[in-house]
Amino acid sequence: MARSRREQEIPHLPLHLLLAVLVLTTVYPVLWVVSVAFSGGQNLAIADVPPDATFLDRLRAVLPWPQHWSVSNFVSVMTDQPFGQWVLNSLLVAVFTTVAGIFLSCTAAYAFSRFNFPGRRLGMMSFLVSQMFPGVLTLIPIYIIMVQVLGLGNSRLGLVIVYAATSIPFSVWMLKGYFDTIPKELEEAAVIEGASAGKIFWRIVLPLAKPAVAITALFSFMTAWNEFILAATFMDKEEMYTAPVGLRFFVGGFSQSWGYFAAGSIIVSIPVVVLFLYLQKYLVSGLTAGSVKG
Repeated sequence: MARSRREQEIPHLPLHLLLAVLVLTTVYPVLWVVSVAFSGGQNLAIADVPPDATFLDRLRAVLPWPQHWSVSNFVSVMTDQPFGQWVLNSLLVAVFTTVAGIFLSCTAAYAFSRFNFPGRRLGMMSFLVSQMFPGVLTLIPIYIIMVQVLGLGNSRLGLVIVYAATSIPFSVWMLKGYFDTIPKELEEAAVIEGASAGKIFWRIVLPLAKPAVAITALFSFMTAWNEFILAATFMDKEEMYTAPVGLRFFVGGFSQSWGYFAAGSIIVSIPVVVLFLYLQKYLVSGLTAGSVKG
């Protein structure tokens, strides 16, 4: 007698146990950062372990749960340290990078999707090839152009230009695939009604592409918000640091302020989490943009 389909399935209990272990392994470092941030101290150890401690005491020391909860690290990092200015710098750079990058990417992607012009295929291939090389490879020429030629070292404008330029190739490919799925008959009907090309783009095509635009903007914001190497290279004045660059000075060769570092890390993660929650309704449709045509 053939076994039933339920008997042939993988047992649920071992699978659930495996998933639980994987989730704990992933979440444990995050919980440890939260515990260090709320411990009120500057040490990685959130519990003191005496030499004659029992096994249970040693087990409690490795659990991400502080003995005393305190928000002093958050207060100190925002008042006693210039971290607030660094967060403001990151916010300005990320917002203007997103606005400039999305504006240029939307117009370029629409042109590549709808118009035939010399160099169209070569332009798209050049965007694709530019994504095959690591960004660090272009660090020296970018530094020479931005600092020595344009004189934009230690300026937010310089970072905005670099971040927007480096995000455009990916954004154009992402948006172009979505624009290809929008029926051209909608634009043809608008042309018959007398609408101009600009009005068609702003009033018809762009609203229909809102999921792809939203997710592309999220990726652009995250790239500019989390980027470290370029910001650390261009900025050598403390008041111009971005948040990722400022965080490294909490843990250096002469002092280790792990409490400040953990608190700052949580503060830096809040804007990204809020954006994810706000744009989650566009996440699936935006990520699958251009994957199916027909």
